[in-house]
Amino acid sequence: MAEELVVSSAYEGGSAEVIEIDQRKRAIKIRPAGDPQFGWPCWWYFQVTGVTPGEEISVTVDASELKQANGRKFSAIWALPNQAAFSTNQKEWQQTPPGIRNKETCQWKVKIEANKVWFAWGPPFVPTDAQELVKELSKKHAHATAFELCKTRAGRAVPALSVTQAKHEKDAQRMVIWVQARQHAWESGGSWVGRGFIEWAVSDDPQAVRLREKADIYFVPIMDIDNVATGNGGKSQVPHDHNRDWTKTSQWNSVKSAMQYLKEFDQAKRLVLFVDLHNPGANSKLPFFYVAPPELATKRGSQLQSAFIAACSREMKTPFRLSNSTPSTGPKYDKRWKAISSNWVRSETHEYVVGITLETCWNTPHSTTAGYMAVGKQLGRGIARYLENDPRKPHDFD
Repeated sequence: MAEELVVSSAYEGGSAEVIEIDQRKRAIKIRPAGDPQFGWPCWWYFQVTGVTPGEEISVTVDASELKQANGRKFSAIWALPNQAAFSTNQKEWQQTPPGIRNKETCQWKVKIEANKVWFAWGPPFVPTDAQELVKELSKKHAHATAFELCKTRAGRAVPALSVTQAKHEKDAQRMVIWVQARQHAWESGGSWVGRGFIEWAVSDDPQAVRLREKADIYFVPIMDIDNVATGNGGKSQVPHDHNRDWTKTSQWNSVKSAMQYLKEFDQAKRLVLFVDLHNPGANSKLPFFYVAPPELATKRGSQLQSAFIAACSREMKTPFRLSNSTPSTGPKYDKRWKAISSNWVRSETHEYVVGITLETCWNTPHSTTAGYMAVGKQLGRGIARYLENDPRKPHDFD
C-alpha cells in the first residue's frame, strides 16, 4: 500500500496553501500562500513526501482566488507557468511536461523517481543559495571577495561579491560594473541569470580575464532577501517594492546600501554600468532591455546605451536571442518611475554611466537553470565587448 502524500512548505522560500490531497488519485491541489501586503501572491514552492518511486503525481495550482494588496483580483496568469519546476534534491531543477490549463488553474502530471519531490513556480534561488554562491566563489578565486551588503530590516544578511585583481586594488581609475538581481522576490530567474554572469566573470575565459583587467565587478544575487526567505512575491508590496524605492527617503536597507556604493563609485568617476536583472510578463518569449525614457536620455547617454545593447545582441544567441524590443520606464510606465533603480542611476550619475534593466523570460521551455545561466554568461560577454572601449572617454559609435 502506498504511503500517504504529505505537503509541506515550512522552509526557506516555501509557499503553499493545501486545498486538497486525493490519496487514491495521487493528486495534490494548492494555491500560493503569499501575503499580498508583501507583494504579488504568484510564487509557490512546496515539498511532497510519501511518493512511491516511479509513480505519477498530479499537481494542480488554483490561482482563482488570489488578491492584490488593495483587495482587487490578481491575474492568475502570473502564478501559472506552462511548465513548472521540480526537483528530487533541491539542487538540480527540471521542468515538468506542459500543464493543462482550465481558466484559472493548471495541472501538471510528473513521474517521480524518488520518495520525495519539490515543486515550484520556477527554479528557486533562496538566501542560502546566495550565501553559498558568494562564499564558494570567494574561496575558489583569489580575485573574488564575499561581503555583506547590509542587514535587512528583519535582520537577515544580504550577501554580495566583489571581483578585483589584487594588483589593481589601489587603482583609483578602474571602471566599476554593478549587477544585481531580485528586487522583486518572486522573479527567481533573475538570480540564475546573475549566477551565470558572475561564474563567467570569475572564470578563465579570455574575455572574462580581459574584463577583470579593466574593471571591478560588484554583484548582489538577491536584493529583497526578506521576501525571498518568507516565500512572498515582493513586487508591489506595501507601500512600494525595492524597485520603486530609489529615492532620498528609501526604506529598504539593501537599496540604501546599493545607492551609497554607487554614489561613491560615481563620485570617483569609476562607475560605468549598472544592470538590474528581472523576469518579464508571461507572454514574453525573448529577453529584452528596459531603456532610458526620453525624459532622462541625452545624446551621449543614448549612444552609449545603444552601443551596450548592440554588444549584448552580438553575444546573446542561444537558447535565446536578444529581442529588438526596447521599451522604456517613463511616466506612462509607473507613477514612481523616477524611483526605479535604473532611472535613478541615469538621473544621479555621470552621463557616460549606462543604467539598464534586463528582463529574461520565465514562461518558455528554455526558462531553466541552464537557460538562465546561459543568458548571464552571454550578458557578461556583452559587457566585456562593450567595455573594449572606455565609455568615459570620447570615441566613435559606428
